[in-house]
Amino acid sequence: MNPFAPTNWQLAHGRTLTLGPKAQVMGILNVTPDSFSDGGRFVDIDTALDQARAMVEQGASIIDVGGESTRPGADVVDGKTERARVLPVIETIADKLDVAISIDTYRADTAKAAVAAGAHIVNDVWGCQREPAIAEVAARTGAGLVIMHTSRERDVTGDVMADQVTFLRRSLDIAAAADVGPASILLDPGIGFGKDADANWEILARLEELMAMSHHLLIGTSRKRFLGELSGHDADQRDAATAATSVLARKSGAAVFRVHDVASNVDALAVADAWRERELA
Repeated sequence: MNPFAPTNWQLAHGRTLTLGPKAQVMGILNVTPDSFSDGGRFVDIDTALDQARAMVEQGASIIDVGGESTRPGADVVDGKTERARVLPVIETIADKLDVAISIDTYRADTAKAAVAAGAHIVNDVWGCQREPAIAEVAARTGAGLVIMHTSRERDVTGDVMADQVTFLRRSLDIAAAADVGPASILLDPGIGFGKDADANWEILARLEELMAMSHHLLIGTSRKRFLGELSGHDADQRDAATAATSVLARKSGAAVFRVHDVASNVDALAVADAWRERELA
């Protein structure tokens, strides 16, 4: 596929998002007490709405709302707690802002309730393999579906990219069996999820190989540990490194970038897109 050709990402509630010619930025909104970078900052509705509004003003086209931390060692919460955290925030953002909303969950029940509350996208860090019924939710609601690779709680086999393809093909089979349309699906290589720094860099250097799977890519490197190992900076000082990886991943064809600091990534990706357009002129 040509990752820069315009295509419409089909989302719930009749919404679409054009991917290809311009990079799209997904702002991270963790309504959790324990996320690795911003835990506890946006747990009440008013603060969460203010953060979502700020990210939209800075250029985010998607707000990704999460109610359970996915950092290594984080406490697992039950679905009821997760839904109590995210649903009021999603309802408020849907009512107040014109932006695509993503629910960051692997639970089918949470995904279903979130879409009913106004979410347009289901972002599953277990690639539909923890709860395959989540793919059925995406199919029934028309939600966009982000299928992420993970190396957690499983044996990684062979070359890191071969494992990517094997895992993601299994996830795509689950989505196809649930009748999720290809135009609704993005793939995410899952940077940092059970992967050491060497594996993360290898994946980023070989993103073009995932294009053969004929789906646009979402990349989430924001403030992750492997950037800290490189720079020596704490999580809240890794935004420049994040923006650099966003630019390089954009050059490889990635379409959507999930980040904490929207402004720096929007600017960096605008430069990358302007550069690419001039190269093609």
